[in-house]
Amino acid sequence: MSLQFALFDLDGVIVDSRVPIARCMNHALVAAGYAAEPEARLHRLIGPPLDAAFRQILAARGETEVPSDALVALYRERYAAVSLTHTERMPGIEAALDGLPEQLRIGVATAKPGEFARPILETLGLSERFAVIQGPPLEGSHLEPKSETVRRARTALGCDGEPGAMIGDRDIDVEAGRENGLTTVAVGWGIGKWAEFERVSPDHYVETPAELAALLGELAVR
Repeated sequence: MSLQFALFDLDGVIVDSRVPIARCMNHALVAAGYAAEPEARLHRLIGPPLDAAFRQILAARGETEVPSDALVALYRERYAAVSLTHTERMPGIEAALDGLPEQLRIGVATAKPGEFARPILETLGLSERFAVIQGPPLEGSHLEPKSETVRRARTALGCDGEPGAMIGDRDIDVEAGRENGLTTVAVGWGIGKWAEFERVSPDHYVETPAELAALLGELAVR
């Protein structure tokens, strides 16, 4: 059946958020009395829920009592403003969106709380491209599995029961798409690389936004 809709992860697929996320994570660590991490080391933690990233960082230092809720709060105090000035479009993604078939409905399904995702896309002039921008609620965002966010985005698009695709740059995106019965597309320009995707075996893998647009075009006219 022809593809009717596509859901995009945000960080690493549509936007490059490595700088603001890493800097705000270090802000939270330092404000809470911990040493900062090299920014490049923090990039690999982008994607899964933030509280898990802080626990992983401090567990590696031998910390057993991790104030993850407090760290997330400190992060968000800074991120609400920094994300609007330091987040950039992924190179080539706007042209890729322009090249999608008109009949293909598209939305965003991100682990980033919707209260942050929408302003970022609005600031970058991309929000009107998507019929739906779905993320977990700000409070308790770490409690919502990515598969549930994807399910809610699909329903909000009005596409329950229709064939669709989930596009992401981490293994959790592939797993969430598969749990919802979607065609899974992993991209090579984000955080995750092929070695990560080998474990979850996405249906498709593309290296560039142009390749993604071509693939979705093919799947939409089958």
